Amino acid sequence: MKYILMMNANKANWDAYAKWSKKDLEANVAFMRAFSKELKQEGVFVATEGLGWPEQAKIVRAGKDGEPVTDGVFPESKEFLAGYWIIDVESPEQAYGIAARASAAPGPGGMRGSMPIEVRQVMSSFSDLGL
Repeated sequence: MKYILMMNANKANWDAYAKWSKKDLEANVAFMRAFSKELKQEGVFVATEGLGWPEQAKIVRAGKDGEPVTDGVFPESKEFLAGYWIIDVESPEQAYGIAARASAAPGPGGMRGSMPIEVRQVMSSFSDLGL
C-alpha cells in the first residue's frame, strides 16, 4: 500500500523556520536527505519533494472559457503543505512508524523535533473507494 506522509506547517512556524541559523537549517536538510536515503535502502521509497514558499501558492479554477482564474496568496491560511514523501509499505502501522521518524527531524540547537506528519493512503484506483 502506498501512503503519503505530508509535512504541514502554519505561517508562524514557517516564518520561524526561515529564521533558523544556517547551521540549524543545514542540520535539518542533512537529516531529511539521510532520511530519504534510509527509505530507499529499506525499499519503501517512492518519491519526495519539498514545496516552494507559501507566498507562491495560488488557487486555480477554470473560468467561463476554461482560462485559468487564480486566487491567492493566502497569508491568512492556517496551514499549508510544506513537503511530502510517498512510501510503499505493507501496513498503516509501518507508515506511522516512518512518519514518526520524519517528525523527529532536528530543530533549532539540534533539539529533536516533533513536526506533525499527516499520513494518508494513496489510492491506486477507484476500487479503493469501494466503487
